[in-house]
Amino acid sequence: MKLNRRRFMKYAAASSAIATAGSLFPGISFGNWQQVTGNSGIVSWEKAPCRFCGTGCGVLVGVSDGRAVAVKGDPSCSVNKGLCCMKGYHSVQALYGADRITTARVRKNGEMVEVPISEALDLVAAKLAETREKHGKDSVAMYGSGQWTIPDGYVASKLFKGCLGTNNVEANARLCMASAVTGFMTTFGLDEPMGCYEDIDNANVFITWGNNMAEMHPVLFSRMLANRKQRADVQIIDFATRLTRTSQAADKSILFNPQTDLAVANAICYEIINNDWVNWNFVNEHVSFHKGKTNIGYGTEDHFAFTDKAEPISLDEYKTFLEDYTPEKVEKISGVPAKDIKYLASLYGDPTVKVTSFWCMGMNQHTRGTWINNLVYNIHLLVGKISTPGSGPFSLTGQPSACGTVREVGTLTHALPHGVVMNEEDRKTAARIWDVPVENIDPKPTYHTVEMFRALDRGDIRFMWIQVTNPMVTMPNLNRYRKGAEKDDRFIVVSDVYPTPTTDVADVILPAAMWIEQEGLFGNSERRTQHFDEILTPPGEAMSDTWQIIEVARRLGFEKQFPWSRDDYIGKIWEEYRLFHAGAKHEMAPYTVLKKRSGVQWPFVNGKETRWRYNPKYDPACSNGKDFDFYGKKDNRAWIWARPYEPAAESPDGEFNFWLNTGRVIEHWHTGSMTRRVPVLNNAMPSSYVELHPDDAADLGVVNGEMVKIISRRGEIQMPAQIRGRGVPARGMVFVPFFDESYLINELTLDAFCPISKQPDYKKCAVRLEKA
Repeated sequence: MKLNRRRFMKYAAASSAIATAGSLFPGISFGNWQQVTGNSGIVSWEKAPCRFCGTGCGVLVGVSDGRAVAVKGDPSCSVNKGLCCMKGYHSVQALYGADRITTARVRKNGEMVEVPISEALDLVAAKLAETREKHGKDSVAMYGSGQWTIPDGYVASKLFKGCLGTNNVEANARLCMASAVTGFMTTFGLDEPMGCYEDIDNANVFITWGNNMAEMHPVLFSRMLANRKQRADVQIIDFATRLTRTSQAADKSILFNPQTDLAVANAICYEIINNDWVNWNFVNEHVSFHKGKTNIGYGTEDHFAFTDKAEPISLDEYKTFLEDYTPEKVEKISGVPAKDIKYLASLYGDPTVKVTSFWCMGMNQHTRGTWINNLVYNIHLLVGKISTPGSGPFSLTGQPSACGTVREVGTLTHALPHGVVMNEEDRKTAARIWDVPVENIDPKPTYHTVEMFRALDRGDIRFMWIQVTNPMVTMPNLNRYRKGAEKDDRFIVVSDVYPTPTTDVADVILPAAMWIEQEGLFGNSERRTQHFDEILTPPGEAMSDTWQIIEVARRLGFEKQFPWSRDDYIGKIWEEYRLFHAGAKHEMAPYTVLKKRSGVQWPFVNGKETRWRYNPKYDPACSNGKDFDFYGKKDNRAWIWARPYEPAAESPDGEFNFWLNTGRVIEHWHTGSMTRRVPVLNNAMPSSYVELHPDDAADLGVVNGEMVKIISRRGEIQMPAQIRGRGVPARGMVFVPFFDESYLINELTLDAFCPISKQPDYKKCAVRLEKA
């Protein structure tokens, strides 16, 4: 296969012509797009959640003559209070790219040809059934996304797990928040944050753990800056492996060596105990201590399997464990001065200071991602700063419904909407609601995302349907998985809105409705479910991913399980889905309520949202009569884990002497397949680059813009250098944004993952550099 590496160079000229001519949005210039606030020429302003990150900002979309012509922040939405980031302000332009896919395409004699969508859906159903009959139920798979709406993910899980009997359902959120899930589950017994965005307005101190919030969650970061401006006692501490725009805005920036956040977190706990800053009343009433397995591997081999084993330990045993993590010892591992470790501990330990910890991919994309989540929870639990306004650990997400669709619906191989496939009662509940025999639901998980693509390469999986994601850019160790998808006896279906490297390997491309061209629901980082109407008519034969799945399900003979009409299917699906979450611990708002509001937080009990879980002042599920109730665990206690520092799967050595770190930039979202079709955003950041420390650049003999060859054990790539740009990595590290399909940096990354969460580590592998 030849990747269309000039796709965006050709598109940029077309989009610029459109912008100049003004034909796409008559009467509105792209330059002042975000400043449109009047109603001149606009028939209506319609509410929707933004779809460009997991924050869940509310927007108002201006509609005229059936087209979206303007956008502004929704002042009635408590998430953003009328503010948007640059992607939000330009979001609707992503609907109108010149190369939008509006018709179905099928590969015939090696070429993609347009066909009626009914014919394409017939082929998808036939190939799925044929593959399943010939190779078994686990030879077919669905790979979805945290951009799936809740109904998308729900019907996918119902079809594959309930009707087809395979647990081969995964989503790209495995790549971005699986460690957050396992961290929550192992510490609290239940998933998702206990706090909400109001913590930002109440905290005195913010500590960002490997999280460049200024670019990745700019609206939330703006709320932090506003809090600091209004209150003299507020400070922001940036704890990271490179200097970023967050570092520039922070009161203090502390750099650590990659992977050693584990050691620093333990050192903070050591200091808290050593200085008697522990909230003993809280710990004695609400905490228990545990350890798990160590030296747990990295998952780089096929069929890797690991199961952790929790064992209770005493407080004294935990103290003994921490003796290896004095600030002085950890300074030698981490590069963080002992005085800075002690300073961080003093902030957490001061009973008069409200501390909120934020993190995202830096902690989650980590070969010990579950562990580092556990360790930050340990800090908050030792000092009792949790589940109260302004104090708590807060794991952020990067997609609009990674929480709502992947974590709550359960679109991972082991999960169900309310539990897990391994649990008999959970299977019985799902079978009853789905109206399928309980025997249909396999009690054994199959493949997590990395292993799913390995199975596709091996031939264990022969049919894969990919929706709303671009794995031929995002998978680590990409060369292997692209070659697997290209094999002759594999059948790949892709539902998408634009051509991508993933549609390049497809046998069938289905045109998808995008965002406000369909009715749907998202679930954001603070447990807020957000409904949006179909504001625009999808172009051509494009249809929602939900309806595509329903059409295929009916062709496979499952009309009884998918009986809904196109007029009201979203509401009917939502009310069926709500049945899984009945009860005070996870009650979801009714469809009629969601239609009226700019989002509702769950648990939604007796008409009231729950802002802070596990605290009986706010959470009606608390029932133990104490000041906190961690009801996710059988002992009603949160667990502190003794988790050690262990090195990365691959570290720099004599041959490959640099760390490679990958991530995002503020202008683009993920692989850029939408934002690079927005002229303003694409012009602001037209291509990717490799970010070097100035001293490393001098040693290499390169200046800004000169080409650098980056080489790993898996591949090599040439990219222009950026020196003293918006970010500066530490010496011995390079950083590369992954939005640009012309520079497939994941051909170099390593497919090692956290053995507990199975989430890959995109932040740490070894490379060497050469001047090109």
